[in-house]
Amino acid sequence: MNSPIDTGAGLLVNGRTYRRPDRPVVVICLDGSEPGYIERAIEAGLAPNLDRVMKQGTNTTALSVVPTFTNPNNLSIVTGRPPAVHGISGNFFYDRESGAEVMMNDAKFLRVPTIFAEFQKAGMKVAVVTAKDKLRTLLGKGLDFSSGTAIAFSSEKADQATLAENGIENVLDFVGLPLPEVYSADLSEFAFAAGVKLLNSFRPDLMYLSTTDYVQHKAEPGSKAANDFYAMFDSYIGQLDALGCTLVVTADHGMNDKHRSDGQPDVIYLQEAMDAALGAGATRVILPITDPYVAHHGSLGSFATVYVDPDKVQAVIDAAKAIDGITVAITADEACARFELPADRIGDVVILADRHKVLGTIAARHDFSGLTEPLRSHGGLTEQRVPLIANRPAEIPADRVLRNFDAFDVALNLVA
Repeated sequence: MNSPIDTGAGLLVNGRTYRRPDRPVVVICLDGSEPGYIERAIEAGLAPNLDRVMKQGTNTTALSVVPTFTNPNNLSIVTGRPPAVHGISGNFFYDRESGAEVMMNDAKFLRVPTIFAEFQKAGMKVAVVTAKDKLRTLLGKGLDFSSGTAIAFSSEKADQATLAENGIENVLDFVGLPLPEVYSADLSEFAFAAGVKLLNSFRPDLMYLSTTDYVQHKAEPGSKAANDFYAMFDSYIGQLDALGCTLVVTADHGMNDKHRSDGQPDVIYLQEAMDAALGAGATRVILPITDPYVAHHGSLGSFATVYVDPDKVQAVIDAAKAIDGITVAITADEACARFELPADRIGDVVILADRHKVLGTIAARHDFSGLTEPLRSHGGLTEQRVPLIANRPAEIPADRVLRNFDAFDVALNLVA
């Protein structure tokens, strides 16, 4: 195991230097949380702790990674770098080498170490709790669970945690809550409750809590369901803050309505459009939002990538630009430069839709049976602005454009 580089000013991780913390640092990725959710909850008098923290500490916004999906943004936050560096370009991709469409959940796809792994190597204690198990192996890559200095588990499979695989066992008894349903706000609450317990007992130097956007996919800012969720979240913010940590809250992406006036998803079926324009079999449309949690979004988001022979790239771009609701249609090279993406893990053309439309493949491939409310989703440029909140003042240069993957930089280097 190679030792991390200590520059004297701190630990060098993926080209960025982070100071050693003098108090526990907790970073929360609040899945799907555009700023309006917190603002409406505060206006309703339901989030007094967030209100206090934002007034006394740091209250700003940051830009998330495009595509504005869960995996690329969480991995950007925990590595401090964009997808071009860490390699996670979506939840799902087409592996050209194997010729298969696969989930990007396996730790083998992560190309650089996490901040946690490097800090543990330097002798510090780390803890990671994620709502969905799909992220756990990626976030926990490189951690040594035999040392007693690392813990990583998911709310979803908390009942299956072991010392060997997660650094902790008997999690349900430890947290004091039952195993939550996957499609519920309880999945996120379990992560918050676990975070409070870990901060009290394990006292990690670094802790990361990542939630699910189940509520945000269903409820707009200011709605009862959303306000109930943020009132619950606010209570845990108060508990974490009272335990003396440096606390930073950000998000992986925002959320927008993506439905027609009749409540049905407003979908551009991109594979159907490409087949009509270039012929069946000429293109392969991949939706990187795809994951097992179809009740959230039906695999519909505002970002897609198209695989096509080089001589047909411009034809794909032209066909896409002719579709109402398509706002970006660019080559892979342009997308890699603009969005800092890994060239070998995206298609030949990248396509984004506008605020209220989503991109599908063909109608028959999408199951909307799990959508019990009009679709809200993400993936495009219009879901890129997210909160960045700290419970202590941070010295952030006025001209700096913050990214959500600056969260640990803010917590470790910029907070007083």
